[in-house]
Amino acid sequence: MSAHESNVTVKVMQWVSIADDDLRYARYGLGMPEHPPYRLIAYHSQQCVEKYLKAYLVMKNMDFPYTHNIALLLELCADSADWTERVKDAEELSVFAISVRYPGNDEDVSREEALRAIDSAMKVRDTVRSALRHEGLALSE
Repeated sequence: MSAHESNVTVKVMQWVSIADDDLRYARYGLGMPEHPPYRLIAYHSQQCVEKYLKAYLVMKNMDFPYTHNIALLLELCADSADWTERVKDAEELSVFAISVRYPGNDEDVSREEALRAIDSAMKVRDTVRSALRHEGLALSE
């Protein structure tokens, strides 16, 4: 493995690790006994998706803009991936990147929406992890 490949692998693993932290935090929030913060659960689910897509782009040595736009990131991934259509429903999570984080923009997020956000994040996670393994990255199931 060249130094460049090693550096890319380290960066990809960093993105994956942080994405998994976001998903763990979202899932943890569902178990809170009083008033689970559904807006934050949805936000961290969106962050998981965003970071997994960026991890894939890093692995493919593709530049990407600073964005929370899942549709744009999927479009960039589609240049070298055949799996993007299977996770296209994750595009609906983009709204949670900003609208639920700041006063005045905060819209209520229902339990059902939070659960869908987690499901979508898990689907993207599984799909991208499989693609990264196919690219030669040593990831557990």
